[in-house]
Amino acid sequence: MSVVIASSEVVPEQFDEDGLIVDALARRGVEAGIESWDAEGVDWSTFDLVVVRSTWDYTTRLAEFLEWADSVGERLHNSAAVLRWNSDKRYVADLAEAGLPVVPTRFVAPGEEVGRLEDEVVVKPTVSAGGRETGRFRPAAHGEARELLARLGGAGRTAMVQPYLAAVDARGETALVHVAGQFGHALRKRAVLAPDEVAPVRDDALGAAEAMYDPDLVRASDSTEGEREVARRILDHVADRFGSMPLYARVDLVPGPDGDPVLMELEVVEPNLYLHESPETADRLADAIMAELGA
Repeated sequence: MSVVIASSEVVPEQFDEDGLIVDALARRGVEAGIESWDAEGVDWSTFDLVVVRSTWDYTTRLAEFLEWADSVGERLHNSAAVLRWNSDKRYVADLAEAGLPVVPTRFVAPGEEVGRLEDEVVVKPTVSAGGRETGRFRPAAHGEARELLARLGGAGRTAMVQPYLAAVDARGETALVHVAGQFGHALRKRAVLAPDEVAPVRDDALGAAEAMYDPDLVRASDSTEGEREVARRILDHVADRFGSMPLYARVDLVPGPDGDPVLMELEVVEPNLYLHESPETADRLADAIMAELGA
């Protein structure tokens, strides 16, 4: 049996957790390696399983990435269909339509009127990661919000507008990591966006928002039964929608205006699982991979 972890060339060392999965599989007698998803000369059909992990440049080459995912076929996890759906944040509308609690979101397609902006808002593209081209704007800075929307629309990109939930400043986001639908560990991520600006990004190969590089940004934490229940409902919906439970997922929640958890983002393409904060989750993931292999 052989497994390959699909990665990329833009993974900063501080975020690299793929080796933990390879080591966990090796302890189970499974040969595993790491390859960039766009590496030349790799015959993906020679592997029993291809596990997408740190393919963090996919948003800048989405069509190419999805074509690659389709070519890998049924041995790919998460599946190409799941990756296609989750790679565009318009999936939030699907979840809302299914009656699941999400941050209220308005989508602005290229050429579409922005309409009225109310209170403090967050603007970001529907295809993006790492806080790129994302801004937080109070009412006095709505002009800057409109400028960002115009830039995105002018580049042919759909944007999303969400209310900024004040509880993020006090509590941050709660991220719930799941393996094969089972809760693994919880994390707390503090607020990333400063008021009235587009998040500054680092000038490196990854180009994520500068705040993402803070080693203290995310830490192991607890979670409430309410948060775990919302995450279960969301993942059950995904499983029903695509016919199987994702191999891995991270469900990012924030307190809504009434204090109940709502979805900020569902990450089932290439989420950082923060395995260094919970090494046992790497073993759970290895066991889930073994199950997919029928071992």
